[in-house]
Amino acid sequence: MLYNLLPAFADDFQAFNLFRYLTFRAAGAVVTALFLSFVFGPWVIRWLKSKQGEGQPIRADGPESHILTKRGTPTMGGVLILFALTVSTLLWADLSNPYVWTVLLVTGGFGLIGFGDDYLKLTKRNARGLPSRWKFAGQLAISFVAAVAIMTTTPANLADGLAVPFFKDLLLNLGLFFIPFAMLVMTGASNAVNLTDGLDGLAIVPVMIAAAVFALIAYLAGNIVFSEYLQILYVPGAGELAILCAALCGASLGFLWFNAPPAMVFMGDTGSLACGGALGAIAVVAKHELVLAIVGGLFVLETVSVIVQVASFKLTGKRVFRMAPLHHHFEKKGWAEPTIVIRFWIIASVLALAGLATLKLR
Repeated sequence: MLYNLLPAFADDFQAFNLFRYLTFRAAGAVVTALFLSFVFGPWVIRWLKSKQGEGQPIRADGPESHILTKRGTPTMGGVLILFALTVSTLLWADLSNPYVWTVLLVTGGFGLIGFGDDYLKLTKRNARGLPSRWKFAGQLAISFVAAVAIMTTTPANLADGLAVPFFKDLLLNLGLFFIPFAMLVMTGASNAVNLTDGLDGLAIVPVMIAAAVFALIAYLAGNIVFSEYLQILYVPGAGELAILCAALCGASLGFLWFNAPPAMVFMGDTGSLACGGALGAIAVVAKHELVLAIVGGLFVLETVSVIVQVASFKLTGKRVFRMAPLHHHFEKKGWAEPTIVIRFWIIASVLALAGLATLKLR
């Protein structure tokens, strides 16, 4: 909004020229989202506690320690992330950019599905929540609309293309198959973050790391000079998503203040589905869908552990891991929660660096 209003008065107030620059507005988005999280976070937590009573239901088949350490902690803290992210983005982004609205649609829509899931868990007092088929149906419907919007907004020569990392000129034309592929990326990323969100601070830091990486990727992909230098695809308008990524970084950092062990609030499906969906949609716009699988490799690893566990049990009757997702396996082995969380953060950081390397190794 500030970008659309203030530069027009730059002749009278030269400082307003700063609002033309993506880097300045990205910094403003980080600070604004962080500030909003700090200001409204305590109020949101008090409100959630007053409404939820016993807090998030604890899985009966989960690690035994969770019954003691996590009982009574409120969930739905993702509303704080969504609030800070949305307000900051609307304040600092170019609101005439269709990509911004498309990603906000995915973020808000997936967050609404997650809110419904959290609400049912709380009212029914069990860990099941919204039936999986309804959850997936809602995600697929939203991602379909977003995929069509992205495809129609992107230049024709890129609209249905899939870029392959490490190859500068390789663009696979998927045709109409691009739509289901984009839906898979958005829905898959959303649910992968959701599966990772099982320990205090475990998911939000890798989300913040991935958002920071894609802020840079979006900025470079949307800049014709840098994209030509790095030999990556130039996507006009994609740079504006750096603002949204920056807002997600600020909102994540602010939420971590309250989610750090021992957590005062959990993000719940409200936050995890929204954050994952946002990352997926940004990757689709920036034509770095496969790079997301590297940068968000921790989320992929957690998801694969669940798939392997379920497939193994159904086919052989045996479990590969003591418990899935993977972080619960290490809990069952006796690792302390902070040890698991910090080591997974380290893995996420290394994978983020590997993802960034794809920008130059071509």
